[in-house]
Amino acid sequence: MNITLTSILRRVLPLKGFCYRWARWEEFSQAVIEIGIEARKGARARCRCCRKPAPVYDTRRQARRWRFISVWAIAVFLVYRPRRVECPRCGVHVEHLPWASGKLQLCDALRLFLAQWARLLSWQDVASCFSVSWADVYASVKWVVRWGLRYRDLNGISALGVDEVSVGKGQFWTLVYQIDEGARRLLWIGKDRTGHSLKTIFHRLTTPRCQQVRFICSDLWKPYLGVIAKALPAALHILDRFHIRKNLSEAIDKIRRAEVHALARAGLAPLLKKTRWTLLKHRRNWNANDRRRMRDLMGSGLRTLRAFLLVESFEHFWTYSSSTWAGRFLDAWCARVTRSRLEPLKRVARTLKTHRPLLLNYFEAKKEFSNSIVEGLNNKLKLTLKRSYGFRTDLARKVALFHTLGKLPEPQLTHSFF
Repeated sequence: MNITLTSILRRVLPLKGFCYRWARWEEFSQAVIEIGIEARKGARARCRCCRKPAPVYDTRRQARRWRFISVWAIAVFLVYRPRRVECPRCGVHVEHLPWASGKLQLCDALRLFLAQWARLLSWQDVASCFSVSWADVYASVKWVVRWGLRYRDLNGISALGVDEVSVGKGQFWTLVYQIDEGARRLLWIGKDRTGHSLKTIFHRLTTPRCQQVRFICSDLWKPYLGVIAKALPAALHILDRFHIRKNLSEAIDKIRRAEVHALARAGLAPLLKKTRWTLLKHRRNWNANDRRRMRDLMGSGLRTLRAFLLVESFEHFWTYSSSTWAGRFLDAWCARVTRSRLEPLKRVARTLKTHRPLLLNYFEAKKEFSNSIVEGLNNKLKLTLKRSYGFRTDLARKVALFHTLGKLPEPQLTHSFF
């Protein structure tokens, strides 16, 4: 059985209403393979807009070329003289071509192929490997992302995570993730971190889908709390454990800095020298030097040491299984901090007491959901942004993020080229 390039294409990329007629080797600036396409005899042309059969209006005199996936590093082009049709509904348009859409001189199979590689490599690397331009890779990824956003399934979402991420000097984006077990993906991106952005996202999700959400995780950002309470009144709102720990660490650091200056003014020994990162670590992460420094502080009566011990004792809060006992521990801890005369820590305690019901929702949800999932996705997001050096528009960044984290559906081809 003789196998030709046209017979292979008939199997991997069949074209309804068209056929592969010839294949030839051409020598331009480099060797290329051209594949000739013709309309199948008796097949009617279809309108590009409505995809309905329509009479032919005219035929292009010169053939057009579309770049296809290379064979053995040899560039392959599909060659065809497109027709225009006179559609009674849409007017005069170029016919529908099943191997290419839009005005880009790339076949859809190649665009999908480039987009799949762009998920693994930087876009510049993909362009270099497959001898296309960076703009071709970007256009391919954008086409796949737009197709995926149009056809993605948003039903059955029961858990959401909300966070913000810095994408530049003073520029923040609001991110909404789906964090269901087995379905963790980026859903939406808001251009800033205001309540209006989050409200717009919930409006696009639509009210019936919002009513299906049972759990939502967020930090203590006040604009988010108000919008979530109104948009998802039936959902269990869980505060982010990571940001609570961050607020407690910042309180320790404020107390340490103030005490360092006080010791220096009084001319006393700098007992807190080189202890900043030791105090901000969990005790289980200490090395030998950290343990030695903390032994030197024991019995000193420093305010920083008292603050550290109070924060360390709060970690016991997350070990409870019952929200009732966790609530009792939280009340006792806040009362103890209130009597400590450590103002930065007292402010954090007042915040925790104000949001006591949201903190206890972590236990009502059986500890199944937290923003640790969101933080993991944020790490992938930051890596994607680092790989996106050179992107000059927010649209390009959003396309890259949806492509990497959105788990979007992709156009289906008869044969997978990846």
